[in-house]
Amino acid sequence: MRTETKNKETKWIKRWNSWVIPTKVSRVWRRKEGGYLVRGRSKDPSTGKSKEIRKVLLVADEATALKWLQDELEGVRAGASALPQPKTRFCDFSVSLLEEKLALREIKSARGRERWVFTLRHLIDGTEGVKGFGEMYIDQIKPAHIEQWKLGVARLITEQKYRPATTNGWLAIIRVIMKRAKAKHLIGADPTEGVKAFDTSEHPVYTEEQPNALNIQEMRDFLACMFELAPQHYAMTCLGYATGLRPSSLRALRRTGETPDILWDEGVILVRRSATLGEIMNTTKTKYRQRISVTPGLMSVLQWHVETQLHTPQQLGSEFLFPAEGGGLRSEACLRKPFAQVAATIGLKKKFTPKGLRRTFNDAARVADLESVVTMSISGHRTERMRDHYSSVSAGEQRDGIGKVLQLAGAGIPSETASASGMHCGMHGTQAVLNASGTKTGCV
Repeated sequence: MRTETKNKETKWIKRWNSWVIPTKVSRVWRRKEGGYLVRGRSKDPSTGKSKEIRKVLLVADEATALKWLQDELEGVRAGASALPQPKTRFCDFSVSLLEEKLALREIKSARGRERWVFTLRHLIDGTEGVKGFGEMYIDQIKPAHIEQWKLGVARLITEQKYRPATTNGWLAIIRVIMKRAKAKHLIGADPTEGVKAFDTSEHPVYTEEQPNALNIQEMRDFLACMFELAPQHYAMTCLGYATGLRPSSLRALRRTGETPDILWDEGVILVRRSATLGEIMNTTKTKYRQRISVTPGLMSVLQWHVETQLHTPQQLGSEFLFPAEGGGLRSEACLRKPFAQVAATIGLKKKFTPKGLRRTFNDAARVADLESVVTMSISGHRTERMRDHYSSVSAGEQRDGIGKVLQLAGAGIPSETASASGMHCGMHGTQAVLNASGTKTGCV
């Protein structure tokens, strides 16, 4: 209810707990006690509802009071993006983003955490003379700063202190950081947009001399020697070759327990866990769960391993298929030493690591004429591109392929000419049929 008090000069009105009188300026009221009261409404886009702005201002005139009210209403209409943002340094935002990703389980593996921590150290503190972004306000980082940083890192690549694949990993993470900063309205534009990755063409991971893969005969010799020198690691090596599974998936396999991964009666292996840095993640690297049906020969190798190669009480009581002597997970380096010993014993001239089993499987599957869909269902590759990345075509495959193409058109030196000159066109050469199950231990 309004209460009015009459005065010879003015008619004051009691509203909003103040005695006020209208001014010539809409939405601005002069207060009897001094100053002005402003009141207005605007739609809040975050709720879709009308929001009232009302405040007593101790200002000198109506124009100043109106300007304040207009600014406030404009802020409501524009939403949070128009409100002033606190200054945030790159170091604070990037660390908080990592904590957020860990809390939301966007980063699950210990290896993923390690990669982010390692990278943030370089991005925040800098790297060997290349200044980092740590103390910069994130909204002040411009494309020129990214390019300047990239130029400094390129110098380190030229000096062979870092590989471009490593620094591309840093670039990928700073892209994630800036994209999230833009989504949180901390920056108006992403300074990494349009920034190209470091060139990797002169730094191949696999080469002609070092393919990190073995041909069939080399694999036969390698398995036979592993059986003799390190029988405790034979089954894991054999399973890695036969399936192309990652070492992190092999070490996480369970043979017993409430959720075993080896279904002995069915001849099935379930791939649904991954082990990195002593931790087990209840998913695989690609978040792809596999059910692989294997041969009785391979199951017999695994059964032989359980019956003869688990010696300590802790191993015998462990749920893992390939437990360490203490019963827990084997380390990521468990196969490095035996692989090096076997390679030296058989006179292998190239480096071969446990990850090379994945490449060797793809090559053997191609020689065995497996359909690509079957190969990928076993190895766990999700795309043809990744399957090809983990493959190396042999000279014999190329020769056979060229020979088949030539045969289609009957190309080559005519037989009459070849007979007269004593030459042979070689169009009917023998084709070696390599059978991966021919090893004396029958691992496949």
